[in-house]
Amino acid sequence: MAVQWILVCQGLVTLLVVISFLCGQWPIFQGTFIERIHYFLTFGAYDYFLRIIGVVFGSKGTNAILSVEYQCCDRPNPTLQVIYLAIIGATYYIIVKTSFSYIPGYYLSEVHRYTSLLAVGVGILLFLLTSFSDPGIVNAENVSQYLSAYPYDDIIYFEKECSTCKIPKPARSKHCSICDRCVARFDHHCGWMNNCIGERNTRYFMAFLLWHFLLCIYGTVTVGLVLAGQLKEQKLIYILTVYYGIENSFRSLAPHVAQWLLGSYNTQILLMVFLAIVSLLLGGFFGYHANLCLTNTTTNETFKWQDYLNWRRKVNEAKASAAALKASISGLSEERKPPVSKWKAFFRRSRLEDVEVVKNNIYDAGFFHNFHEIIFPLSTRPSFSLRKSKSG
Repeated sequence: MAVQWILVCQGLVTLLVVISFLCGQWPIFQGTFIERIHYFLTFGAYDYFLRIIGVVFGSKGTNAILSVEYQCCDRPNPTLQVIYLAIIGATYYIIVKTSFSYIPGYYLSEVHRYTSLLAVGVGILLFLLTSFSDPGIVNAENVSQYLSAYPYDDIIYFEKECSTCKIPKPARSKHCSICDRCVARFDHHCGWMNNCIGERNTRYFMAFLLWHFLLCIYGTVTVGLVLAGQLKEQKLIYILTVYYGIENSFRSLAPHVAQWLLGSYNTQILLMVFLAIVSLLLGGFFGYHANLCLTNTTTNETFKWQDYLNWRRKVNEAKASAAALKASISGLSEERKPPVSKWKAFFRRSRLEDVEVVKNNIYDAGFFHNFHEIIFPLSTRPSFSLRKSKSG
């Protein structure tokens, strides 16, 4: 029974951490412990780590950590690329060493020995494609064609010059401070790819996320079927119910089965938990970016819109406060007049109180058009090349 509760608690804690990490910044969790966990996981833990380093090693230790952070996070480097290759290589090696001896088995055929290698190979291919593809670099030679790709909305994008590259800045582009280059339809800089995600390689990035999400699920299910096959082949349920007299029900058998699995196949169990957690993270990340793609928005633009909407709300609140102050002042001079009916006062409310700040995304052309734009970026289409030749 203790083992069962340990597994339940482990699952709940894992679920809480994953939800907090992925969704803790959502407005629905504002002011809750999930938001605080999200802050701790993303910023707080690192801040505490820096404080501890400062107390133990002084300013030299803190400066050393900040220097490492700058080189790893603020400059192009292959550190996370190497870590990715090490993780996927080590995971596949562990699966081969611990589970391939049971394939073929009761539930799995020999074909999974080869499909697993193929699946990992496709994942690495998508990784390399995303890492080394052109994200849509804007320079003096091609800036005119990128300028014609998207119009300025005069809300979050205005006609101006990049202060670093000294070229006109196309709408939806951004100068990446890490790569030191302007990127068309800039989404974000991905440390795992050591590359920006922009107009030309968003499709590869999305394929990478989806494939690795499915790859982790495939690995979890495969290892699970290996363990299920061992339960069947070794007749564990039969032994427990017949020889040990345990009731043939899930509640009675589960603790004993879990104990046997942890004792005999602990590596496979840990591997399943690891793959399940990673699949949840990848699934959430893919879902977030899929929503952005299908609404023709980028990660960079979500922050821009958030800043704009917050600014508009503050402006409206300031206008409403000014109108209320003006009304109270005029009310003082009209104290002798009969009081206005509450119903009339209700219908005479300032219109500013009813103004809703909305997001007007002119680039959202509908589900299918947005999807088509991701798969076939504007800069890769013949019409785009035609505009290039005309501008030349």
